[in-house]
Amino acid sequence: MPRIAEARPPAEPSSPEQRARHVRILRAASHMAAERGLERVQMHEVAKAAGVAIGTLYRYFPSKTHLFTAVMAEQVDRFSESAPRPRPGTSPEDAVGELLVNASRQLLRRPALATAMLQSANAANAAAVADAGRIDNTFRDVVLRTLGIETPTAMDVTLVRLLMQCWYGVLQMSLNGRMAISDMESDVRLASRLLLAPRSNA
Repeated sequence: MPRIAEARPPAEPSSPEQRARHVRILRAASHMAAERGLERVQMHEVAKAAGVAIGTLYRYFPSKTHLFTAVMAEQVDRFSESAPRPRPGTSPEDAVGELLVNASRQLLRRPALATAMLQSANAANAAAVADAGRIDNTFRDVVLRTLGIETPTAMDVTLVRLLMQCWYGVLQMSLNGRMAISDMESDVRLASRLLLAPRSNA
């Protein structure tokens, strides 16, 4: 009886050439999902558009969940690096609300891609898809930075986690057409005020 191959963790690019291929794959996947939506993206078409062999694609991304969670992780990294500083006189919790509203607007510019990323990230098991944890950690860090908290307490971390879960849910409702964008933004601002009020540096 043939042996079943053991599942291997995705490869990480190390050389400049590998990193370039990695970026091309993510860009090709982003473009296709923005046009077609997650269900109509085929892995072999992503590989062709990125100019890589299908085996190379699967070595880095064993599934579409891995692929689009990585796409979201890359976008979250870029957002973290370019997040605007809070306006003078803005309370920390309102600054976080504006931060999440700004992130929402960026995502909603390409709703089909946003849906693909959120569905993939929400389905990803952190033990198998490392980028899921990377998304969580990056968002936590940028929110804590916006709040001005350098040494968070366990309660701070919990509050930020609850806020992120709320934001994902409200954003998904907007993407599903169950909530107007204006209502989504109002809810995000309100959630930031309510959930972050008990933070350690309030």
